[in-house]
Amino acid sequence: MWRAGCLCLCDFAVRRRWVILAVMSIVFIGTPEFAVPSLKALVDTGPDIAAVVTQPDRPAGRGRTLTPSSVKAAATEHGLTVLQPASLRDPEAVEQLRKLAPEVMVAVAYGQILRREVLEIPPKGVLNVHPSLLPRWRGATPIPAAILAGDNETGVSIMLMDQGMDSGPILAQQTTRLSDSETTATLTASLAEVGASLLAHTLPRWLNGEITPRPQNEEVATVCHPLTKGDGAIDWTRPATEIWRQVRAYDPWPGAFTPFDGESLRIWSAWPIEAVPPSEAVGTILGIPEDAPLEAQDAAFAVQTGDGVLAIHEVQRAGRNRLSSKEFLRGSPGLIGTVLG
Repeated sequence: MWRAGCLCLCDFAVRRRWVILAVMSIVFIGTPEFAVPSLKALVDTGPDIAAVVTQPDRPAGRGRTLTPSSVKAAATEHGLTVLQPASLRDPEAVEQLRKLAPEVMVAVAYGQILRREVLEIPPKGVLNVHPSLLPRWRGATPIPAAILAGDNETGVSIMLMDQGMDSGPILAQQTTRLSDSETTATLTASLAEVGASLLAHTLPRWLNGEITPRPQNEEVATVCHPLTKGDGAIDWTRPATEIWRQVRAYDPWPGAFTPFDGESLRIWSAWPIEAVPPSEAVGTILGIPEDAPLEAQDAAFAVQTGDGVLAIHEVQRAGRNRLSSKEFLRGSPGLIGTVLG
């Protein structure tokens, strides 16, 4: 396993690999902001990027204005050719890729499954940057899945894609600790940079024949599924620790929320207080216990859960601004004792 710090740019062998990379033709496939650092890493290492494939522009914002993907914006900024087929299942799109004759393709969070016709185009295959330590958390939502499960570590895998779901052999991995303060938003940003660095180190070594792909262990594989809006609904009968992970895992989307005063109340930040004997019905808003841990003492109130209480730091009512729990409490007389959910 490659780890941070082993890449020395002054090393002759590394510089030689970069020269090899520069003479290769590459097609980059990706869509969201997570993929942008990897694209920029390839631009910085100097290969011939024959084209960048990304999703078509989509309506966004209140005005539903057609908006390019983050990858398209970055590619345009660097003067790269951008292709936006409606689907890579379209024979014309596949043929267009064949005519580019790439030596290798790199796919990062494209948003569509790549079929065999595409995977077989480049002689050196299609490399994928996946934000988990495969075979753990195959699928579309590995970052929130790791937070929800309470994993102590996560990371990035560089995989040689096959026709399965994130099941191809591993070329490289890098591990990172998963702290108690991580949300999906913060972890996505940090793993995007980790993945870009790992890709820049791995791709030239792969093209130079220095890496032997390592098959994944199917016996320990786990799968995560796409999120829905309903996943964010808080069930206060669950333990405080699980709800706390839900708050972090579903930031920024779909959010962790609960009914309050006839509308939805979004919980943005919280902290679990365990081993607190239940004093009220599940979902009841309480004051902060006197012996609460330091991380919970800035909260203005807590909620009784099925096991422990959850101190609330930041909330947001539908259509309004985010507020600290202290601000929210000041504007909501009689809040203590209210039952949520």
